Amino acid sequence: DDAATQAAMLPGGWLRTGDIVRRQDSFLWMADRKRELILTGGFNVYPSQVEAAIRSMQGVADVAVVGLPDGAMGELVCAAVLTEGTAPDSVTLEAVREHAERTVPRYALPHRLEVIEEMPRSQIGKILRRVVRERVLERTAGED
Repeated sequence: DDAATQAAMLPGGWLRTGDIVRRQDSFLWMADRKRELILTGGFNVYPSQVEAAIRSMQGVADVAVVGLPDGAMGELVCAAVLTEGTAPDSVTLEAVREHAERTVPRYALPHRLEVIEEMPRSQIGKILRRVVRERVLERTAGED
């Protein structure tokens, strides 16, 4: 995609990667990818921050957090979880929100929970949030 490549190039040979970083004590920390940032009600939600909070919950094997269209609010935070253990029924939206609110702000808490059978990953093992989002949207369209 020549247009996308040109948009990513900056003067002097620099490349705009789309990574969001934060500086703390002279270190740069990767926060997330700009295109995966969720905008909800005027707030920025970093999926990796919400995923870390949910991943530590008992019964959750893995999680991907994505934004779904939500009209005037922008996007709705959705957590797609892969459950583990003998009690997957204990992983409910209410339980996930209660667990995650210990470490993430209220506006970042999921408003939708999808239990999935497998987590789509790239060849190097990275979760493919785009694919998760597409699958959740397909499932949502099937409910209408």
